[in-house]
Amino acid sequence: MLDLNTTLAFEVKKELADRYFGFRRIIEEDSNIYQKKLIASALELEEKIGFDLVRLFVLLQGEDLIIEFFKVTGLDEALFYDPYVSNSATIRKRVLATIPVHGLTRKRRFQNMFFDIYRELEQHVTDYHQRVLELLEDRETIKSEIDLFYQKNDIGGIMLFLRGMDGASSGSSGSMAGAIDSDSIITMEEKMRLHPPQSVEKILPILALIPTAKDIHNKLTTILQASLERQPDFDPKKLG
Repeated sequence: MLDLNTTLAFEVKKELADRYFGFRRIIEEDSNIYQKKLIASALELEEKIGFDLVRLFVLLQGEDLIIEFFKVTGLDEALFYDPYVSNSATIRKRVLATIPVHGLTRKRRFQNMFFDIYRELEQHVTDYHQRVLELLEDRETIKSEIDLFYQKNDIGGIMLFLRGMDGASSGSSGSMAGAIDSDSIITMEEKMRLHPPQSVEKILPILALIPTAKDIHNKLTTILQASLERQPDFDPKKLG
């Protein structure tokens, strides 16, 4: 039968382990959720915002007009821009084919298509922007959880305490044994240390909200007029 000291030692260890691993599990679960959100936002960036931009690029065609578009909207010039993709007639037909065409004249159809896509881009950027703000807040929360975890859990001290309860030091003697124990505890503590998840900025671009189509309508119309004049044979209704 277990004696009282052994039973007490077991209960203390169990309480320490439950507290330690319970809190640690919460942090790890929060970190996993954060990572999944990060991946989802990266996919959203590519599948929605990236696709919207490619469709706008293939409508504008000219690199100088696309650069002007970036200036007007405040977007980063490197965001999803590829001269080959933007100038490919095959890609243009493919990415624009599913967009409803409406308007009585070629000019109106062209402008309507552009602004329909731009308004989608507005919404997608707004949604993405909100997701990134939430991710930034989530990471700060996890960092705070980790700081609190280490305030409440001195891993090295806990391990020394448990070893003492086991009588691990009873068979050791001299400073060499103590040094070995200390080294092993430090190594174990490093292996078990929790680290904040990777920052949002290292994975995703931080996009500001873009102006509404209404706010920059005249500037965009000027860009569209220049694009139309360079593409006299292009008509959205011929994409189908």
